[in-house]
Amino acid sequence: MAATAQISLEEYFRTSFEPDAEFVLGEVQERNVGEYEHNTVQRALLLWFHRHDREWQTRTIQEQKTRLSSGNIRLPDVSVWRRNVPVQPVFDSPPLIAVEVLSPEDRHSRVQERIEDYRLFEVPHIWVIDPIKRIGWDCSDGNWTRQDRFAVVGSPAYLDLADLFAELDEAEA
Repeated sequence: MAATAQISLEEYFRTSFEPDAEFVLGEVQERNVGEYEHNTVQRALLLWFHRHDREWQTRTIQEQKTRLSSGNIRLPDVSVWRRNVPVQPVFDSPPLIAVEVLSPEDRHSRVQERIEDYRLFEVPHIWVIDPIKRIGWDCSDGNWTRQDRFAVVGSPAYLDLADLFAELDEAEA
């Protein structure tokens, strides 16, 4: 994951990146994307939440630019917002859920930085999924707590990894 020189936020917004990149402390940071396992799990997550959006009163978006309170621009692999949050080109309010899907090149320290950024922005649910090992962690409190089933307290919203991977296997068969 290479990083470029320091630029302004205005220059970041004027520039097109392929694939899209994050803006962290004045630096453009490439994201590890494009590998098959990462992409299929990201798509499965997007479809999982999207299928329930009406029932759960949520809005699910893939790689949505979000301006955090730190001034950084992050693009969670999958974000789930409450339906009443206004749609913007760049969201400036915390999603209900931010899900990151690991890639083989992801370094723990870089993922932890992203998690801390989300926590400072008061994202209530931060989940990390490893598509190769087919495991996940709830990182909402800053710790990596292994989970097979994630839930949003006080809401019907949830994610069951066994069901998600079973659906993915069925689709891939």
